[in-house]
Amino acid sequence: MKKLFKAAASLALIVALLTVSVSALAETLLIGVPDDGTNLSRGIKLLETAGLIEVDPAAGYTPEIKDVTKYIYNIEIVPTTANTLPSTLGDFAASTINGTYAIPNGLIPSRDGLIIEKQSESGDNPYVNIIVARTADAENPLYQTIIDAYHTQLVAEFLLVNYAEAFFPAFDYDAGATFTVTEEVAQEIVAYVSPREDKTVVKVGVCGANNDQWKAVQKVLDEENAGIYIELVEFDAYNLPNEALNAGEIDLNAFQHKAYLNNEVANYGYDVVAIADTLIAPLTLYSQKFDSVDAIKEAAGLLE
Repeated sequence: MKKLFKAAASLALIVALLTVSVSALAETLLIGVPDDGTNLSRGIKLLETAGLIEVDPAAGYTPEIKDVTKYIYNIEIVPTTANTLPSTLGDFAASTINGTYAIPNGLIPSRDGLIIEKQSESGDNPYVNIIVARTADAENPLYQTIIDAYHTQLVAEFLLVNYAEAFFPAFDYDAGATFTVTEEVAQEIVAYVSPREDKTVVKVGVCGANNDQWKAVQKVLDEENAGIYIELVEFDAYNLPNEALNAGEIDLNAFQHKAYLNNEVANYGYDVVAIADTLIAPLTLYSQKFDSVDAIKEAAGLLE
């Protein structure tokens, strides 16, 4: 009996040593996340949701790398320029990518994503995108007319159909309705041209290429005979629209989520404020090497 006990103990020791050896030899898996401010935080929070890391609760919605209190699995978080994450996906075990960059590169969240950022469509979600005005103009009735046009079923359907899961409406709409906006109708809206003459021009600052929803807004305004013409002013860098708005060079902007605005106001003292929610653009974890979060965990191995 003693010999059997010793043999079993020896076998258990060998298995333990082999397990430690395999763990020690396991390659650290690299996980790409956006390197820009709050989107870095979103990537970290998504990896926390996936169960790969633990994050200091005191960091709230905006943790940094230093706020990762524990790496549960053998991974390394690699901040990377956001728009390069789709093209470099093969260089990482997985990457957290915003729909703005994922969709044009053929990545569909519901089909290709391993885990999708949970986005509440109301409340205090800091990653809901917004329309922003100068604080002194926040109650301008002209702007409220624009907000009401944005918050319509037509615009909601356009967001869902035209952007194929990159964007979701962040306002009330009838998700169960039979949509009047088909792909063909969406293309007609994209091609819509509104006459500018005899209308009040409102300049709206935007960034990036995904702003065709404003054509849907313009169509609604025209159908209501609102007498408003939306002039989109395109900026090539995200640090410019709030500066331009604060300086009075544009009337509104619509390119950022709430957390980004809060950081801008805190850092630069801009006297601007969010006046309406627009859309949400969930972050999704993608991989070309693994088909599930569990597969990533198995390959990375637990860290003790």
